[in-house]
Amino acid sequence: MDYKEDLDKALKTLKEGGVILYPTDTIWGLGCDATNKEAVEKIFRIKKRRESKSLIILVNSLNMLERYVSDIPEAALQIIEVSDKPVTIIYPGGKGLADGACNEDGSTGIRICNDEFCNELISRFRKPVISTSANISGEPYPADFSQIADDIISLADYVVVHRQDDYSERPPSSIIKFGADGTISIIRK
Repeated sequence: MDYKEDLDKALKTLKEGGVILYPTDTIWGLGCDATNKEAVEKIFRIKKRRESKSLIILVNSLNMLERYVSDIPEAALQIIEVSDKPVTIIYPGGKGLADGACNEDGSTGIRICNDEFCNELISRFRKPVISTSANISGEPYPADFSQIADDIISLADYVVVHRQDDYSERPPSSIIKFGADGTISIIRK
């Protein structure tokens, strides 16, 4: 399957409210429309995860980030600008996102993605996409496609072909949380 056809099928699945299994700028993830409540609920069912645990969301630009975050602290913008590796930032308030895409306190973890396939997919979709590790909650994340459990693969509505044979090391992103009170916490280095 060629790259364009793969991208088209992933896009069609997102538009129909389905779940995709796809490579990101970090690890392989389960993804869906971050504004679609039913699609987000399906991700929680696949992962066997409580809905009180929020999910990471991918956007493709600062402009898109601004549409889904209530307030972006200046320090967060500086971190995004200077980071040489993928960094997910938890903002105190998300907006326009499905229930479950934000934490119970309203905070939301979003990463401006730096991956050609993901960015093209998000650009064409024109909405943020959920990105949660392709594993059952509590189990180790898969380092590459070959480590993804068959039951996860079978529950996805579309499995992206792009990079299935890529075995290069891609660790999860760093996670930094900005609290509503102005505190900054490093959740994962």
